[in-house]
Amino acid sequence: MPPSTKSPITYDLEVIENRPANVAVQFLQRVAASGPREAFRYPKGDGWESVTWQQTKDAVDEVAGGLLALGIEQEQRVGIAASTRVEWILADLAIMCAGAATTTVYPSTMADDVAYIVADSECRVVFAEDEGQVAKLRDNHAKLPALKKVVLFDGEPAAGDGDMVITLGQLRELGAAYNKANPGTIEAIAEKIPSDQLATLVYTSGTTGKPKGVRLLHSAWTYEGAVIESQHILDESDLQFLWLPMSHVFGKVLLSAQLACGFATAIDGRVDKIIDNLAVIRPTFMGAAPRIFEKAHARVVTMTAQEGGLKERIFNKAFAVGTAVVDLRQAGKPIPAGLGLQYKLFDKLVFSKVRERFGGRVRFFISGSAALNRDIAKWFDAAGVLILEGYGLTETAAGAFVNHPDDNRIGTVGPAFPGSEARLGDNDEILIKGPNVMAGYHNLPEESAKAFTEDGFFHTGDKGSFDDDGYLRITGRIKELFKTSGGKYIAPNAIEGKFKALCPYASQFIVFGNERNFVVALVTLDPDALPEWAKENGLAGKSYSEIVATQACRDMVQGYVDKLNAELNRWETIKKFELLDHDLTIESGELTPSLKVKRNVVEANYADTLDAFYK
Repeated sequence: MPPSTKSPITYDLEVIENRPANVAVQFLQRVAASGPREAFRYPKGDGWESVTWQQTKDAVDEVAGGLLALGIEQEQRVGIAASTRVEWILADLAIMCAGAATTTVYPSTMADDVAYIVADSECRVVFAEDEGQVAKLRDNHAKLPALKKVVLFDGEPAAGDGDMVITLGQLRELGAAYNKANPGTIEAIAEKIPSDQLATLVYTSGTTGKPKGVRLLHSAWTYEGAVIESQHILDESDLQFLWLPMSHVFGKVLLSAQLACGFATAIDGRVDKIIDNLAVIRPTFMGAAPRIFEKAHARVVTMTAQEGGLKERIFNKAFAVGTAVVDLRQAGKPIPAGLGLQYKLFDKLVFSKVRERFGGRVRFFISGSAALNRDIAKWFDAAGVLILEGYGLTETAAGAFVNHPDDNRIGTVGPAFPGSEARLGDNDEILIKGPNVMAGYHNLPEESAKAFTEDGFFHTGDKGSFDDDGYLRITGRIKELFKTSGGKYIAPNAIEGKFKALCPYASQFIVFGNERNFVVALVTLDPDALPEWAKENGLAGKSYSEIVATQACRDMVQGYVDKLNAELNRWETIKKFELLDHDLTIESGELTPSLKVKRNVVEANYADTLDAFYK
């Protein structure tokens, strides 16, 4: 059954229908409208430097001109292998303005996969962050016949690189000369780029096999930006903090929103600086993966517990009152006067201090890339920190559904974007059709054909349900659902989310039990939160592996597992678990760059441990 279209959210459909034809024109229109206003700020030394939209265009023109001087032609691929930084944005916008297509490469990608991505996409040029990224290309140069030039963001080319590697400054010098000799070329190219031209190749970080290149068109990105603009929830007065990987569609879609709405963005991809940066930047909104909210929640809860006494009792009472208020609001019921007065009191005493930890000006966060636990969403909402959960995939240019500040339904990912369609297929699989959906997988016609229904809907692989107003609830991942030997289906993500909401020290909780007679888990703890617990339990100064090996630590985790089991059906309960001696990381290959667990990789790495549970 298709969802209802009763959503009370209103969109300015003219904005969507009259959106720019391509990203290059979208950027040029933003510069024309907002030229002297701040576009980006970025860390420099001990402070932050700011550039206007016009200054951004001046830099983009030089980089785009440099690409044209190197012979880049329409729709040819140019790679970016770098972390989130202002140069990433400049390179991407320049690629768009030169009429080429961006191929994104995570800086953490192993050399063999980098070689595969650059070869499969036939990149002519690659922007590389530093010598480490250049080395991956240099070591595989024989496999990359299409690659003609590498442009270095940081440092200088190595002596043996010849003219193969140049600096970003040298590319800009080339571009300035090219533009002087060919005035108006960039604007002319932008006007001629059709909306159905390839804009971006984003390679999925799949759990098995080689990554697949998702072909996203200019129309997908301009549509995404126009949908956000049409809601009139963001404008030039807003300030975004952007730390998400730009190689991931969640980061890219926030750039589309910025081009459409005109707000400024403070950009710094260092994950360990997020909390510090929030206090300095004081943004009005930010996108993040659920893991960031889990860590922030855990940090506040554990710090308060360590202080104990009256302060902890007030804190706990505040959130009991706050959660009750949230529950009534979500149910559309009035808040009794007495409860409302208590909430106002606790807002001054407790919640305002929580909001200050995020800079004090956040109007809302946007959560995506994985499911946000409902209890954590309610906790933030109680504190007056609104988290708008959305849903989409690489193949839908990130956004396909999103909640709205005026009607945020916790536990859902909102209604489908206007101008797109969504329905449930076999096994309640979510199917999506719209301008944001990919044009297929690069060089994989058979895989592309399998990804769509006969009438053109994309198979998401996720299960869901719609409420009467068309708000989508994600109920599981079809491929991740497993069945015990007793015939009971288990949705591991739901169990994992519950545990991380209960245990403030948890980092990862990975559930297994396919075709087994009971469910088990592998557990890792948060290396940032664990030292405080260790200090309180006589283990100060011990390493992570030493702490998790103690009986005291195991007993602590067991206590939270017991609480979890009390909330689960009998067949879902965790009968056994093992504490791993390290946290999962991107570098180990056990997490994707967007911080999702690669379940198959973890299962393979710990096959002996899992087998031992059942002996």
